[in-house]
Amino acid sequence: MRAVSVTDHTQRSNYVYNAVASWITNFAEYERLSLLRRCPWPSDRRSEMLSGNFTTDQFAVLRSCEQRIGYEFNDKSLLYSALTHASGAADRLESNERLEFLGDAVLGFVVCELLYQRFPDLLEGDLTQIKSAAVSRATCAKLGAQIGLTDFLQIGKGMDSQKGLPKSLVSNAFESLIAALYLDGGLTVARSFIIDHMTNVIEAIISGKAERNFKSALQQLAQRKFGTPPSYHLLDEAGPDHKKAFKICAQVNRNRYTPAWGNNKKQAEQRAAGNALAELEGLHPPFPEPD
Repeated sequence: MRAVSVTDHTQRSNYVYNAVASWITNFAEYERLSLLRRCPWPSDRRSEMLSGNFTTDQFAVLRSCEQRIGYEFNDKSLLYSALTHASGAADRLESNERLEFLGDAVLGFVVCELLYQRFPDLLEGDLTQIKSAAVSRATCAKLGAQIGLTDFLQIGKGMDSQKGLPKSLVSNAFESLIAALYLDGGLTVARSFIIDHMTNVIEAIISGKAERNFKSALQQLAQRKFGTPPSYHLLDEAGPDHKKAFKICAQVNRNRYTPAWGNNKKQAEQRAAGNALAELEGLHPPFPEPD
């Protein structure tokens, strides 16, 4: 059996990428053709959305948003849906919830591809931790705010009266916009948008300028998968009072994960959360206990 060369590895990677991209493209085409038509909206509302008939104010909002992101939609109903929160929709199927679901997957795929291509020397665990920080709710909310998505969101009167919109709402809109770009222009358009906005974020994470908020990522994962928040437990302390180190583990449900040491409790909890995230994904903990 001959050894696997770099060329073989590249070809295998390209094969996997092309297969995944093909599947996503086919799904996007199916979704583009059927997204609106299978929604049980009143016939006049469905006709209005399919034909792209918007009020003057709605159209002005959509055009302003297009100018802000630098892309003109062929199907403006996709953009309208991406900007519509459930509180501002007549029916939840008219909101951006479904698009958020798809956008989350597209964002994760493109960021994984970007990390794989740009950092060939990083191991799987390192790539996973960077990806978790890059696609976190906090990051997406920050990017959505930088774009100014809050200027275009369609929300209910109750939420409109609040002083500041929840970060989760802005984060969801950012992911929904990615899905809308993807369905309207394909993977190339979505990838370009993601890379434009994620490159600096990833570089900041790599250089250590941005804190990898493993606790936030674990909180979201635990709530989504298990319906319960994680807890943190102090297991040990070491060193003099002026220079203590702390050993802490994260627990989700009844499962405790590899503990981590830190120069303070905050750092130890962050590292413990990083270990838990990795182990929940079947990877080696990035902050193992010293031998």
